[in-house]
Amino acid sequence: MYEYLKALHLIFVVTWFAGLFYIVRLFVYQTEVFDKSEIERQILQPQYKLMAYRLWYIITWPSAVLASIFAFWMLFFTPVGRAWLETDWMQVKLGFVALLYAYQLKCHQIYRKLQRGEKPHSSNFLRLWNEVATLILFAVVFLVVLKNAFNWIFGVVGIIVVSLLLMLGFKFYKNLRAKRGT
Repeated sequence: MYEYLKALHLIFVVTWFAGLFYIVRLFVYQTEVFDKSEIERQILQPQYKLMAYRLWYIITWPSAVLASIFAFWMLFFTPVGRAWLETDWMQVKLGFVALLYAYQLKCHQIYRKLQRGEKPHSSNFLRLWNEVATLILFAVVFLVVLKNAFNWIFGVVGIIVVSLLLMLGFKFYKNLRAKRGT
């Protein structure tokens, strides 16, 4: 039974993260529409709002809930899960899951503002905001694979370095686009 629960948990974790990654990308697009012509806004805003609505309520939130239900079931109703629950790495992982839910709730606030036609953040902020879920994903994967509450730090430090390099690349690309006028 445990292996089936684990498979279902992993499937919904993957779809949950896919939803989180894509919703923030949609937020970037929705935010950039504010700078378009009126005709473009009239076409793009309703389409992006519909796409965001479907992604948020049909994929992302249900995946978060189902991933959590299967995790809860594994942890509290199987002997293997109860044993994992007592380990340090699992407690740290659950802390990251709580952080992921906080991230999702903040995304929900952004989603609601954009659905009302408000522009809560710049597209640059949202591009960086999208990396928060990536950092959480790296931390959780390293924790689960290494099963160690300390060694995951090396993986997270590595992804932070990569993220900094990506931000520098993003800044370089932004400056290049500004020079070209595109």
